[in-house]
Amino acid sequence: MRGRNRAGLERAALLDVLRSARICHLGVIVAGVPRVVPTVFGVDPAGPDREGTLYLHGSVASRSMIDAPDQDICVTTTVIDGLVLARSAFHHSMNYRSAVVVGRPRRVEDADERIRALDAIVDQVVPGRSAHVRSHTRKELAATAVLALPMYEASVKSRSGGPVDDDLDIQRGDVWAGVVPVWEALGPAEPAADLTGDIPVPEHVDNVRRNAMRG
Repeated sequence: MRGRNRAGLERAALLDVLRSARICHLGVIVAGVPRVVPTVFGVDPAGPDREGTLYLHGSVASRSMIDAPDQDICVTTTVIDGLVLARSAFHHSMNYRSAVVVGRPRRVEDADERIRALDAIVDQVVPGRSAHVRSHTRKELAATAVLALPMYEASVKSRSGGPVDDDLDIQRGDVWAGVVPVWEALGPAEPAADLTGDIPVPEHVDNVRRNAMRG
């Protein structure tokens, strides 16, 4: 049994990874074969499922979306924070944060929840974006499948710090060792070729770049 403090720390670590990532990988069995699909996702920590809800979406014709509710699936996200260069090949590593959420998803049928889920997925990529775009059309909603996965069964792993070398390799002192930090870099927003009128880059788009530059 996890202590309350430990459980709270683990949940905070899970939300940190999920909020930091822009893409996940969905693992599902399709026609008897494991399939791992990169996809965007959305998170609602206060969602209707146990310990919150992770939302996935795709085409209604996608076999992954069709087959997923009939089985346990796995959703994985990873954020790389640094390349750890040791004095030996054996001790090379990476600093990272990763989360794995497993469970049986449900199809989201409620109209209001579907819209909230799709907005959360848009905002996962660019926070605040969903408030600035037009509403989903009936045709778009009909073409989109939405899955909800409880965040109750999840694990988080991470590594931080420098290389951990053998004493003998450190004493030799003939190989550089250290960490190369890794962070997301975003360039200036480029307007669409068919953008008409004098529409400035909105603040929520600029914020994505500024937040990425903070590392």
